[in-house]
Amino acid sequence: MNSLSALGSSPRPFRGEGARRAGEGGGLMASSLMEVNNLTFDYPGKRALDNVSFSLSPGSITALVGPNGAGKTTLLRCLAALEEPTAGSIRLEGKEILDDPRGTHRQIGYLSDFFGLYEELSARQCLLYAAMSHGVPAQSQEELIEKCAAQLEMDGRLDMKAGSLSRGQRQRLAIAQAIIHKPRLLLLDEPASGLDPESRHSLALLFKRLQQAGMTLLVSSHILAELEEYSTDMLVLRGGRIVDHAALEVKEESSLFELRLAEPFEGLGTVLKALEGVVLVQLHEDRALISLSASPARQHDLLRELITGGLKVCSFTELKQNMQDVYLKAVKGERGGRA
Repeated sequence: MNSLSALGSSPRPFRGEGARRAGEGGGLMASSLMEVNNLTFDYPGKRALDNVSFSLSPGSITALVGPNGAGKTTLLRCLAALEEPTAGSIRLEGKEILDDPRGTHRQIGYLSDFFGLYEELSARQCLLYAAMSHGVPAQSQEELIEKCAAQLEMDGRLDMKAGSLSRGQRQRLAIAQAIIHKPRLLLLDEPASGLDPESRHSLALLFKRLQQAGMTLLVSSHILAELEEYSTDMLVLRGGRIVDHAALEVKEESSLFELRLAEPFEGLGTVLKALEGVVLVQLHEDRALISLSASPARQHDLLRELITGGLKVCSFTELKQNMQDVYLKAVKGERGGRA
């Protein structure tokens, strides 16, 4: 089924009995766009999602990662109000999504793994059909089509048939169909599948532009390399369960730094603790991990203070979380917990 046709359907509403998270009072967190609580989904003889709970922050790009069969596609379809869970609740801006599926579809864009295009229609006609399907007012349709095509760098191909476009151009057209109605949340299932490296990089830049325009994205993939370039958060799913939900960029005003010395210094910890704004995280005789203001001016002042004080600093490096390291750590922890 074409993904647009799928969104045109209206699943029957459900009233999930999802339990409240401890300390959250069961309501939508003030900083969350979408809140998922105790989501469970069963296929005949198999549990695809098992008590899944997480939230998505406005303006984030969350990578949904996990092996094949982890439940990623099922989760996305539930979030898009295309499947009715066995139990649990999904709230978009505080409202249960299946209380009003049509209203939900106007707030969410969804691109399935095996998306469909009407190959005999022009790109313009495909976008017009998508706009009409999502209830975009007639007087706004043409303007949105032009803006959407320009945003995805397809304005020169609007009159070409969808079937004549390249793989990368078809992918862009499918994404354009998913965002023509200006959704708050965009759900993408394996969007870079089958694309060459240049097209994948172009897609990453597109996702960053959508984020800058105020959109929140959840992108599913089992290939970490294609997600590293643009993701702000990572949601790890294995066997239908959430293993980890980690931030991949520092959102606070401080950053983590590694300080290395050319030779051991016995009083390194004492020196660092006495410096303003420095939080000592880990200490060795010749190196330390510290939390410090992300301000470049403060970093410069600290280095000057250390060197002036006689410390032989040989490196001072800001540490950023690597997606593969975070993923492997989460998987290792989950396996250890089951042992």
